[in-house]
Amino acid sequence: MASSALLQDDVASNPLLQDFEFPPFDVVQPNHVRPGIHALIKNLESDLEELERNIEPSWPKLVEPLEKITDRLSVVWGILNHLKSVKDSSELRSAIEDVQPEKVKLQLRLGQSKPIYNAFKAIRESLDWETLSEARKRIVESQIKEAILNGVSLEDDKREHFNRIEQELEKLSQKFGENVLDATKRFEKLITDKKEIEGLPATALGLAAQSAVSKGHENATSENGPWVITLDAPSYIAVMQHARNRSLREEIYRAYISLASSGDLDNTEIIEQILKLRLEKAKLLNYNNYAEVSMATKMATIDKAEELLEKLRRASWDAAVQDIEDLKKFAKSQGAPEGDNLTHWDINFWSERLRESKYDINEEELRPFFSLPKVIDALFNLAKTLFGIEIESADGLAPVWNDDVRFFRVKDSSSSPIAYFYFDPYSRPSEKRQGAWMDEVFARSRVLARNGTSTRLPVAHMVCNQTPPVGNKPSLMTFLEVETVFHEFGHALQHMLTKQDEGLVAGIRGIEWDAVELPSQFMENWCYHRETLMGIAKHFETGESLPEEVYLKLVAARTFRAGSLSLRQIKFASVDLELHTKYAPGGQESIYDVDRRVSERTQVIPPLPEDRFLCGFSHIFAGGYAAGYYSYKWAEVLSADAFSAFEDAGLDNSKAVQETGHKFRETILALGGGKAPSEVFVQFRGREPTPDALLRHNGLLSASA
Repeated sequence: MASSALLQDDVASNPLLQDFEFPPFDVVQPNHVRPGIHALIKNLESDLEELERNIEPSWPKLVEPLEKITDRLSVVWGILNHLKSVKDSSELRSAIEDVQPEKVKLQLRLGQSKPIYNAFKAIRESLDWETLSEARKRIVESQIKEAILNGVSLEDDKREHFNRIEQELEKLSQKFGENVLDATKRFEKLITDKKEIEGLPATALGLAAQSAVSKGHENATSENGPWVITLDAPSYIAVMQHARNRSLREEIYRAYISLASSGDLDNTEIIEQILKLRLEKAKLLNYNNYAEVSMATKMATIDKAEELLEKLRRASWDAAVQDIEDLKKFAKSQGAPEGDNLTHWDINFWSERLRESKYDINEEELRPFFSLPKVIDALFNLAKTLFGIEIESADGLAPVWNDDVRFFRVKDSSSSPIAYFYFDPYSRPSEKRQGAWMDEVFARSRVLARNGTSTRLPVAHMVCNQTPPVGNKPSLMTFLEVETVFHEFGHALQHMLTKQDEGLVAGIRGIEWDAVELPSQFMENWCYHRETLMGIAKHFETGESLPEEVYLKLVAARTFRAGSLSLRQIKFASVDLELHTKYAPGGQESIYDVDRRVSERTQVIPPLPEDRFLCGFSHIFAGGYAAGYYSYKWAEVLSADAFSAFEDAGLDNSKAVQETGHKFRETILALGGGKAPSEVFVQFRGREPTPDALLRHNGLLSASA
């Protein structure tokens, strides 16, 4: 009796189970995971049974209780997933691994509930159907489609097989991501001779010395070393762009392309298994391949996606070939022995030298003009101009998972709070996964309003991996890091500025996957807008503005190697579609053969025979982009075309910019998943999208013509 009372006590005090206003990120520990998730799932199962017992095809008796169940699961699981991404530990991993099957089982039980499915079908077939709002119709249609894709129509044996596949896929993608993180952590190159890292800028040396200190070389300094090079993005990119030592570049490049492809962290077999199970799942659902399953909930079709990629590939190819020729010519003019024979570990290095020579822009020398506090101020000012919102610091209001994390409040023109967000900017290789992302903490919802309010406000988190502050200097950013912050903020805006009160389609929920990158890529365009950029670019010590001629060079450099960069994204998207349409797991061709075959028409310099980049391709094997990576290009067409509405109105005409910004807010940012994205776009732009603006921005328009 005593031990069971103790257990109940533990559950009662478990932070995951509290009724919190903001998640208790600061106190959730691995030992809370097992008891917390067990108790949560038990409660939600009984809520689900009650819903099925009393179900009626009406909003209060079906959709509202369903939203409460699914939201509770996604909020609590979201806390764990988030902590695993930003504060990873072996204890947290193992706890999540233990409870994951229970969570997947509940999701499948929800997704395959016949009573829920039949009730949604009854709403669609009822006389009231025509009286429903567009958002409610989208919820009903989407729930019916999702149920079918979740296997609701499968009979007993097939359903069991389907459920086993889902459990296994969840496990495999977790393992894939863990292997990538562990392989990244495992690689470190200690350098004691400064000659070996000649060319590395001061920020990179500071970072490498900081890494050395964290690895036990407590006397390491940026001036005298020792230095530790890692495969974490800020370290890897600095070496590839600036290290004069060609053999060091080669060593780091080879380590990078073979990440998680050997020994106990080899992802090859995991990829094989994932592709095999995805194909089995597609066949069970009566589709020919997994890409068809993926496209069932997207704007595009396989044909349309392939057609767009091919159009962009043709527009990019000659420009990319010319890029390589330009680099060879330049390297030879500088007396480089590798000039005639440039290969993968030379491209970024010579690109940087050519960029410096052609535009007289040195990324590193620009860093002092892009300090994080200035970037954030300018970003918030832009949001105020375009969308009429105020953003203010609210640090201390919500618990955080690391002292560097900031918390902000978003207010509308009447000064009422409408949303909140966390911002975690810096790279922490020992515990934080690579990349940058935004995700929801809470979605806006009428049903889940608290404390007598009319709606629960949306809360987001934005996570980046940029260069941390070194010594007493703030984080000094590269221009790419500035673009990344603008990108993730675009996602956050769509989540936070939604006016949709139906929680299941509020913010980024319910938006077709190939449209979700529209606001994020749209925001990147503002980094080249004179007023915005000049608002950011103030020297962190002297306060002097970025010289006008440097601004003009930055804008001119925007199309530098645009063909090559476009082709790189097309390669990722094409190999993803190829693996999910034509590849036969266990057949004659290996995954690496497919990669090489696709590379023949998407890479000017063929990959090395030992290239295993697929083993680190987390987007499609551990993220949500399977048979969906093309979405970046699809949404880039939409975002460039949306930005061209501001160009048409006149970027120097502040009244026109504000009016167009208001229209963008009321359509793209406000309507969430409550209206089809193609219709939302037409409502904003007044016509269907075209790729012309994208090709024009990239300097590739004449090539496509």
